[in-house]
Amino acid sequence: MAHRPDAPGARHVGARPGFAEAIAGADSAADADRRRGLRRMKLVALGFLLGATVVFLLCTWAQSHGAAPWVGYVRAAAEAGMVGALADWFAVTALFKHPLGIPIPHTAIIKRKKDQLGEGLGAFVRENFLSPQNVETKLRDADIAGRVGKWLCDPAHAQRVAAETATVLRVLVEMLRDEDVQHVLDRMIVKRIAEPQWGPPIGRVLATLLAEGRQEALLQLLADRAFQWSLNADEVIERVVERDSPTWSPRWVDHLVGERIHRELMDFTDKVRRNPDHELRRSATRFLFEFADDLQHDEATIRKAENVKEQIMARDEVARAAETAWNAAKRIILDSVDDPSSALRGRIADTVARIGESLRDDAELRAKVDGWIVRAAQHLVGEYGVEITTIITDTIERWDAEEASRRIELHVGRDLQFIRINGTVVGALAGLVIYTVAQLMF
Repeated sequence: MAHRPDAPGARHVGARPGFAEAIAGADSAADADRRRGLRRMKLVALGFLLGATVVFLLCTWAQSHGAAPWVGYVRAAAEAGMVGALADWFAVTALFKHPLGIPIPHTAIIKRKKDQLGEGLGAFVRENFLSPQNVETKLRDADIAGRVGKWLCDPAHAQRVAAETATVLRVLVEMLRDEDVQHVLDRMIVKRIAEPQWGPPIGRVLATLLAEGRQEALLQLLADRAFQWSLNADEVIERVVERDSPTWSPRWVDHLVGERIHRELMDFTDKVRRNPDHELRRSATRFLFEFADDLQHDEATIRKAENVKEQIMARDEVARAAETAWNAAKRIILDSVDDPSSALRGRIADTVARIGESLRDDAELRAKVDGWIVRAAQHLVGEYGVEITTIITDTIERWDAEEASRRIELHVGRDLQFIRINGTVVGALAGLVIYTVAQLMF
């Protein structure tokens, strides 16, 4: 009987529900169907036995009244069929219970050997299905990386993965307590930044940049900005000259002095801007080299850097940096995961699609990923194969012996009734052959 996918306990189409589910739950519609099927097959098998018995009795009566010789052949076949049917009835019944309720040794095998059956089934699964060699063969044949790549390439599938990932992100974000996250961020980032001295590492970074000539771009920028400022500094210079000149100095003299200072300032900043080897630029570079060295080796400069660090870290913006960062990240995540058109979901979908394309098109990458999967699976079955199959043995050990036997018979008993039917037919044929050979020989 085909398994119905809508039946309780069903796993997939065509698969029988597991014994654990069958025992754990009440009788389902599928169990009722199995029970009716088992009952019908038992009646069919019994019908074959009764048919052979009736034929045997009729042939015996006919022979006692002088029937034709061919009746003997039929009688022998019927007799052997009866024996075969009874023998197979005994064998099938002995699997689940004592035949006729008589405690004959080595009967009711499943009830008596339930735990050994579980151990044997677990060992069989472990040795034949969970061996590293079998796992590798099955996984290599499955081409998991290639199939996953082709599946992820589909834009609809990529969007689905992005949606599921967004759901997981939302759940994770909502599960986390704000105080815990802020505490972790504060300890791992803010406090970690504040722990070491700032002077020496900053000095080393500055020295490296100076050795690579990176200061030239900064000096050029400063020189350009200074020249641009000097072009429009005439009013400022005139105001300063007028403010600081003696009271007895005429205004026209102050104006001439201001113009001269302005021209000299423009000329000077222009020379600095145009000449990369200007003395002022070389002096600035020497100062930076000395400052980088002092940051690393001069105790006074290092202490000043530490004072600056403490002032920065004491600011409220820095002290609340972890809280601010987490609140902002949480708000962005929660707003993005619910919006199918958000940049976050779009980037996730694009990333998933690119991964799929790489797996689909790059044979070397597929081989590498398959190798990772195989090694991980082999490690799992090698280290935890016994624990995995313990699920089988422990489950069977928890079964009630009587109920387990009844349920197993319910699942496989219908097929076993064919053994009784075949026993009747094969026994009849064997009896006919044996009777025929005996008649020919004697």
